[in-house]
Amino acid sequence: MRILCLHGKGTSAAIFRSQTSSFRAQLADKNIEFDFVDGPHLTTAAAGVDLFYDPPYYAWYDGDGLETVREAHNWLNEYIAANGPYDAAMMFSQGCVLGSSALILHQEETPDMPPPFKAAIFICGGASLSVLEEMGFHVSAEARERDAASRSALVLQAGSMSLMTKGGNRWTGLGSLSDGLSEEELRNEIRSPYRIAIPTVHIYGSKDPRYAAGVHLSGVCEPEKRRTYDHGGGHEIPRTAAVSNSIAKLVQWALEQAETS
Repeated sequence: MRILCLHGKGTSAAIFRSQTSSFRAQLADKNIEFDFVDGPHLTTAAAGVDLFYDPPYYAWYDGDGLETVREAHNWLNEYIAANGPYDAAMMFSQGCVLGSSALILHQEETPDMPPPFKAAIFICGGASLSVLEEMGFHVSAEARERDAASRSALVLQAGSMSLMTKGGNRWTGLGSLSDGLSEEELRNEIRSPYRIAIPTVHIYGSKDPRYAAGVHLSGVCEPEKRRTYDHGGGHEIPRTAAVSNSIAKLVQWALEQAETS
């Protein structure tokens, strides 16, 4: 089984490989090939990343409009055509935007063709609200407000100063903008004319400022074909044994679904 791996903005294939090493170690006895790919654009380091990882750093695209994401989607299609096929895709942060946009654009424009992958594993990331609106999804004003605030909060909480002074306590989520709302209430902030139809896994952390974005994305996917998991942390992949074991099981589930779909 082959998994295409799409990193977050301001990181790299090598960094994503390191970030996922703990749960991938639990899958070492499985016949799984992880293909970690660098984005096509050089960029600066994501907040806090340069404290642990050396450059270069990459992004899949700059900006957040439909045409910018569509260019990245075209690049991805070319890569898959040359290096695929893939049974699943595993994505983090900006990689989730690219992967979800690719699936939505496929469903809108070429629904009679096979999707670019058979299952998706989204980690700490959401969909592009701009792409969703362009494709006919209704995005509420509350979702827009939360999305903008979460991006600013992420930069502050993930930044080098916060990391050095607060360590693991730097993750405080988004506060009042998401407190008290259930996951189902968050999902209902985006109304979908259709949903991503392949099996999906959604891994997010309740202390991540981008937590709501991850929950929103899960609502754009078929409820009967999705699995969700709150790892309890921030914009990261915790390496504890319990979290690693849970994520490994979810990856296995996604691949089993891909094999039978």
